[in-house]
Amino acid sequence: MSYPEPLYFGDGGEISALHRPESHEPELSNASGGGAHYLATGAVTNGQFGLYRWDMGSAPSGPSGHFHRTISESFYILSGTVRLYDGAQWIDATPGDFLHVPAGGIHGFRNESGEPASMLLHFAPGAPREDYFETLADAVRREALTEEERAAFFLRHDTFWVDDGS
Repeated sequence: MSYPEPLYFGDGGEISALHRPESHEPELSNASGGGAHYLATGAVTNGQFGLYRWDMGSAPSGPSGHFHRTISESFYILSGTVRLYDGAQWIDATPGDFLHVPAGGIHGFRNESGEPASMLLHFAPGAPREDYFETLADAVRREALTEEERAAFFLRHDTFWVDDGS
């Protein structure tokens, strides 16, 4: 393993850091009573990665087993209990627990604890996940999709559903 090819060719560095204070409001609210903070979208990172804070309310929520062909996904639990599916079993993950899923790896997540929970989601490379999150969080938009549109939506967002045994 070696370092990748350089992305910056200047001599003295540049002022280009992005700071986001904790007080920043989430970009998305969802039906479970939580929301999503778009910490570093693929557009911001030039496609290198996407980082989101996913806050879940106490209502049960989260996707069942699925995989992605083009992106890896990682989960880091900040608070509460989140059930993570590692492709073989559902695991009750708590603060400090981490799960990395390479492209093709079956996974899922749910909050079934009855209490709020929060985690970081990391995608690499930085796919444009915002439309995916926003469409699924908006019940009117989500329910308006025909079966054909729903299939095209999931294909466009590199999401392939599998049986997770639940």
